[in-house]
Amino acid sequence: MVEPPAWLRDAAKAAPQAVPPSVPAVVLLHDERVTIESDGRIITSVSHAARVLTRAGRAAADAAEVYRTDTGKVRQLHGWMIPATGAVREYADRDVADLAMVNNDLYNEARVKRINASGDAQPGSVFGYESQTEDRAIFTQFEYSFQYGLPTQLSRFSITVPAGWRVESVTFNHPTIRPTVNGSTYVWQLDNLPQIEDEPASQELSSLVARIGVNVFPPTGTRSSSSVTFGSWQEVSKWLSDLSDPQVILSNDLVAKSKALTATASTDYDRIAAIGRFVQGITYVSIQTGIGRGGGYKPHTSAEVFSKAYGDCKDKANLMRAMLKAVGITSYPVAIYSGDPDYVREEWPSPQQFNHAIIAIAFSSGKAIASGLKHPVLGDLMIFDPTDPETAVGEIPDHEQGSLALIAAGESGGMVRMPDTPAESNRLEREVVATLGPDGSLVAAIHEKSIGHAATTGRREFRGLSRTDYDKLIESWVSGSVSGAKVSNILAGDNPIAGTFTLQADIAAARYGQLMQNRLLVFKPVIVSRRSTVFLTDSQRTLPIMIPSQAYTETVRIKLPAGFVVDELPDPVKLETSFGSYFANYKVDGTDLVLTRLLTLQRSTLPASQYDVVRSFYERILAAEQAPAVLMKK
Repeated sequence: MVEPPAWLRDAAKAAPQAVPPSVPAVVLLHDERVTIESDGRIITSVSHAARVLTRAGRAAADAAEVYRTDTGKVRQLHGWMIPATGAVREYADRDVADLAMVNNDLYNEARVKRINASGDAQPGSVFGYESQTEDRAIFTQFEYSFQYGLPTQLSRFSITVPAGWRVESVTFNHPTIRPTVNGSTYVWQLDNLPQIEDEPASQELSSLVARIGVNVFPPTGTRSSSSVTFGSWQEVSKWLSDLSDPQVILSNDLVAKSKALTATASTDYDRIAAIGRFVQGITYVSIQTGIGRGGGYKPHTSAEVFSKAYGDCKDKANLMRAMLKAVGITSYPVAIYSGDPDYVREEWPSPQQFNHAIIAIAFSSGKAIASGLKHPVLGDLMIFDPTDPETAVGEIPDHEQGSLALIAAGESGGMVRMPDTPAESNRLEREVVATLGPDGSLVAAIHEKSIGHAATTGRREFRGLSRTDYDKLIESWVSGSVSGAKVSNILAGDNPIAGTFTLQADIAAARYGQLMQNRLLVFKPVIVSRRSTVFLTDSQRTLPIMIPSQAYTETVRIKLPAGFVVDELPDPVKLETSFGSYFANYKVDGTDLVLTRLLTLQRSTLPASQYDVVRSFYERILAAEQAPAVLMKK
């Protein structure tokens, strides 16, 4: 057995850091060292140690190193478990798994070697590993995150370059971190980083942890034959255009299909929509080859993707570009980060900030669309994600809205902010017509219509579940508001052309209202919830609050039982804040009680200092929606 290295033994012997009981594990050390050799090879060495504090923290006993089979390899991956008591466990070659990066990839040269020691980890144990990888990456740009949520006692990144090379860095989510320079070695270090709490409605972890982007430049007047560093977004745009544009190839079959799809279309919007729906239906399968030579950014030819009827995000974007070109419509590839609208930063020009490809389409018919934007050079554009099968043409997925993205249009391209649709474009409208019996029984019919992201959510649920499971989802939602409810006649209507989704259902409950002393009938006018939970329940908060963009309107008309009169109605509610508004009103219209409520939220990121205001807003809404009405027998 190879004994643990001295640095790991020392880390295990150190007195445990005082942390809150909720902390599952602590990273004792993460030391990543990059060396750029004169022949272009990039050698990365890592030393890592973590102390497991709870059973939930066993996931920290894990080591993973990504490599590219076409340009790189993992030279070494060796781990050790040092328990609080007992013998040290070693993890050598026999314990290392070699896995594909993504399970749905047909063929992918990006792989990962991994040691998963979580099954051996017990509270108090320390897991550590050493690794070394070799690569000939296309970029001499590097990104380093100083932590991944857990408390981190020491996090260090260093890079050693050949003599005469220049190194620059930019810091994200933290005051500027300046390197210590010793000859041609640059070292960035942070100590005693606290845990980043997992709080609801927060920014993604990638926009909270301290990280740096590092550029390495060869001496002035020379150009490294094996790597690229970008000085501007226009350079990135041109580089991506040079990779993508030659792949737009119009085969005879592709052109024929494009014209057939648009044969009855009378406008450019109709042509875009027809082609967009077709490309959305192309199976997503990733085939990554030549990654270390730019293949991770270069799509397959559109003719090949059309012929095989599958591809990844950049393949689908490229196919749509070709099909649009076949009917005379210009478009451009767009590089974006999917999953965190705040991730990409304009001050670091690098394609490595992106993980997804969509499309920008020249479109200037004057038709108002949620995903439209005006580019200073390219003019009016429509943004569309051909990989997202639920988002309608003319809309943009919620998780991409407001993101910085790169339109690759050669010298004319550059960074743009994706459209951020207003609340009215993400709207759910509901009508409930109900009859309340003198014994408290209830029968009601629900009718919903949603547009924008609200429609996308409904469409995704409906398409992603079997009919049985979808019905169970609706029944569970109704039962959460109406105890003992029986739900019937569930009917969903999906119209992606119009960008709408509808839902109808009938409900019946034997004891919705409570009859008290055979004289008073008490019930809630708000029959079913808005299908959202109250997420701000903690008394304090440390992170900013993310407010979604949405609008909700509802009218509930309840026919009251004969022989009863209204004795008490809930008070009307009107709330106005910088991020949203809420209105609820109750009135008697003949023999009916009518409730009207409206909620409008504008997408906002609010500091933790406003948490009390936000929490009070939601608490008052909850109180209003739980408020009872009281009827009295005549």
